[in-house]
Amino acid sequence: MSQAVPAEPTLSREERAALAHGLAQFNDRLFFECHDTLEEVWTGLRGAPRDFFQGLIQASVAFYHLGNGNRAGALSLLRRSLTRLERFPERYGGVALEPLRAALRAWLRALETGSTLPSEPPRIAAEVGA
Repeated sequence: MSQAVPAEPTLSREERAALAHGLAQFNDRLFFECHDTLEEVWTGLRGAPRDFFQGLIQASVAFYHLGNGNRAGALSLLRRSLTRLERFPERYGGVALEPLRAALRAWLRALETGSTLPSEPPRIAAEVGA
């Protein structure tokens, strides 16, 4: 039995603005701040949009952990993030998920095998609009 593709999220103007701001923080490597921004929206959501935001939050916290030398925490959160984000289509909520998932998989493989980590954390491409 295949899983249904989640419907696009219905986000308020404020929620879209917060998503755009959180993604900009992620791309600026402000991972803790991204986590805070996205979590403010996440707490009020239900269903698929909640999982989508949680997957983005987990990715952000994974890179925050990496920046603090917590490889085990990063590994755990990358796995959890991918588990959540894998159920969404290539693009969801204006976010290009497939390039993000591919980058997260590369980081996960490198952490699991002890090989050299990619040179830069991924950037999240999105057209969210406020």
